[in-house]
Amino acid sequence: MTIRVIGGGLAGPEAALTIARLGFEVDLYEMRPVRTTPAHQTADFGELVCSNSLKSESENTAPWLLKQEMRRAGSPLLQCADQSAVPAGHALAVDRIEFSRLINTAIESEPRIRVAREEVTSLDPDDGITVVASGPLTSSALSTEIARLTGSQHLAFYDSISPIVEADSIDMQRVYFAARWDKGTADYINCPMSKEEYDRFYDALVSAEQVQEKEWEKLDYFEGCLPIEELARRGRDTPRFGPMKPVGLRDPRTGKTPWAVVQLRCENLRADSYNLVGFQNHLKYGEQARILRLIPGLENAKFLRYGQIHRNTYINAPRVLTETLNLRDHPGIFFAGQISGVEGYTESIATGMLAGLYAAARAAGNELAPVPRETALGSLVHYITHAEGKRFDPANITFDLLVPLDEETRRRIRDKKERHRLQCASALIAFDQWWTTLDWLRANSPQRIPA
Repeated sequence: MTIRVIGGGLAGPEAALTIARLGFEVDLYEMRPVRTTPAHQTADFGELVCSNSLKSESENTAPWLLKQEMRRAGSPLLQCADQSAVPAGHALAVDRIEFSRLINTAIESEPRIRVAREEVTSLDPDDGITVVASGPLTSSALSTEIARLTGSQHLAFYDSISPIVEADSIDMQRVYFAARWDKGTADYINCPMSKEEYDRFYDALVSAEQVQEKEWEKLDYFEGCLPIEELARRGRDTPRFGPMKPVGLRDPRTGKTPWAVVQLRCENLRADSYNLVGFQNHLKYGEQARILRLIPGLENAKFLRYGQIHRNTYINAPRVLTETLNLRDHPGIFFAGQISGVEGYTESIATGMLAGLYAAARAAGNELAPVPRETALGSLVHYITHAEGKRFDPANITFDLLVPLDEETRRRIRDKKERHRLQCASALIAFDQWWTTLDWLRANSPQRIPA
């Protein structure tokens, strides 16, 4: 049996590689470069459009837990991420180009995967098993087809892209390297601001000219990825409690904590470019150049990419998806990635991995029990399939999604870090127990899927 996977971003290649390594043929469809998107710059698999970070690697954090479960399951793309990692303090950040290259190589080296560079515009529930991982920039034709098939209206929000500057154009005399609270290695460039510098920057930011949205557009930003100018309009000090938060970033040259800080994160292994963390925006390019050069150290910055905004599309998952990520009314069609209602690179890869496992199990004629609710993977899927359908917003993995400790334990243990450690330990035990039930599935390719 051949399983069709639609989408060459993160979830699609993850699902395709997972399925192929379990012994099934895969047709992997990607419409680029035949049809481009407003945000992608290449036709490569796994192109990272926004930042280059897969979030925290600090032990006993929710993003760490999710990645630990994925590593235990042998996630192909997480292996690529680990191999292409760049210094980023306590976070897992990757060299975008190397990351994509490794994914391309993995797909090209897999004889069971056939790549089709064409746009998919129809979904036939009777035509075998399909994993839809077309991403937040799903074409209008496929979006219309999905809406027809699910019988529910699509929701849309807007996501933004942070600017990138050349490393050589940063005035290193005005900045310093540090990680917040000295966690991990000092890999972030920090641009410190005095109150006067911050006020000048803030005033320019809130009065800047934005890109004019189209008449049909409704700016409905995802709360977890607000443009910096939208954040600033909520109050003069709001950015100082968000992406420009100086807490834990003492300037080693003065011994003092700045009024505000702009952090830059390395983009690639050559360390020749940096992105402005949390500075996604919807400003005209000329305005960006003018305002961002008010940041100390960036007075002569050369921008490799300006911030921009693009539309993200996702289904109303609580109303149409089961806990095994397939449609209730059409169980042979699975959804993964941001179109399924998760937010974030790691979360997209995670649902791609799960959809691949569930699709392969269905192709083998077996029922695969959903990943346990106690795990990070299970908690993420539980959210998108059980949230309130009337107001469904995409979600990253957080401790709020995990199963809380029992009341007696919470009363006995007040320390938050210890609580989080116990939650993570419990989640990993639940994952390992679930994973041991997949012997029949792993048997198809025991040398590739870890026991």
